[in-house]
Amino acid sequence: MNSTKNTLLKFKNCRLLRDDKIIDDDIWVRDGKIVNPEKVFYDEKCYADEEIDCKGALISPGFIELQINGFLKTRRIVMESCKVKSRRTLAVLESVSTEVLPHLKRRTGGSHGATVLGVHIEGPFINVEKKGAHPPKYIKSLDKGFQTVLDMYGSLDNVCILTLAPELMNALPIIHELTSRGITVSLGHSVANLREGEDAVAHGANFITHLFNAMLPFHHRDPGLVGLLASKQIPRIIYYGIITDGIHTHPAAIRIAHRTHPQGLVIVTDAISAMGLDEGTHTIGQMQVEVRGDRAVVAGTETLCGSITTMDKCLRVFKKATGCSLVTALNTATLHPARTIGIQASKGTLNYGADADFVFLDDDLNVWSTWIAGNCVYYDSNFPQATIKATNEIHLKTENSYSCIHKDSPDH
Repeated sequence: MNSTKNTLLKFKNCRLLRDDKIIDDDIWVRDGKIVNPEKVFYDEKCYADEEIDCKGALISPGFIELQINGFLKTRRIVMESCKVKSRRTLAVLESVSTEVLPHLKRRTGGSHGATVLGVHIEGPFINVEKKGAHPPKYIKSLDKGFQTVLDMYGSLDNVCILTLAPELMNALPIIHELTSRGITVSLGHSVANLREGEDAVAHGANFITHLFNAMLPFHHRDPGLVGLLASKQIPRIIYYGIITDGIHTHPAAIRIAHRTHPQGLVIVTDAISAMGLDEGTHTIGQMQVEVRGDRAVVAGTETLCGSITTMDKCLRVFKKATGCSLVTALNTATLHPARTIGIQASKGTLNYGADADFVFLDDDLNVWSTWIAGNCVYYDSNFPQATIKATNEIHLKTENSYSCIHKDSPDH
């Protein structure tokens, strides 16, 4: 089901997530954008060129992944394999060399796969005490200030998010400089106390990398970065990623975070290149990774090195842990990440004028199919499939409008 330029599509027999409600309505799409059907009908006097029966699916905005490290062994495949579940995805690399970064360009999504919104750089400007799976020999200080960042990465044109430890010397002016360039700064892999976290937010940081993981545990006298969720010193929403794969974060911790600060919660998978691989030991970059059931660890240790879980499963785990509504669950993978990086006008929403990127689901959050720019790029044959019905129309152009003579054609 591929749309062509100027083709007007009507998606019917569906429920939509729109404006924090699930409603019975249609979606109209043209040129990869969601359009207002009233304007089309009254201003252009036109009907749809094709009608798509959605078989009662729940249609959500496309998922936005803010932290994914890879899929099926190689990081490069992230760019192409996003169409497997068609996540509109940020390419995320834990440690990127100057040679690699220029090749990870932003890219519009389509039949080839998901939109690449940019790169999330996680390190090397982190605290070695909370290195996680990052090799300590690659961790760096910020001794030369912002020049250290430029020396490491060169151009930052493709960077969307950068994670650093705010307690490092020179971190605060660097946070300010990065945010002034439109880069979202996230706090993580850190031993920062609450005051240091608040200072970082005051300088422009607005995201926390995988809450609870690779940071100081919550303490009643100084809650550390976790305390930012309830801080009264922050004048705006702080967003935070949380890995709800059933491994990284206990259900009780998920509930605490959600009940404390629901509007800032962003589900991330933190999936690594071992996702999709069989059990056993695999070489991922320069690291030996062991896949054991539904978890991945640094070989020979119990240290988690990312997840091997898909976004739709993370949503199901989150909904079960919190008992939240479908709307609340879906917002954590759509609207909230879009707001985190400032793209909520075009992504994470089904409002008129937004990109026609969406997911067909059932009420159990199983993915039926995914659509990018109005094109179906993935479907699961185990679930009902949308059917398309073309219409024959003769467009008669007048000075002020188009009149359309409409005739249904047989299904095909």
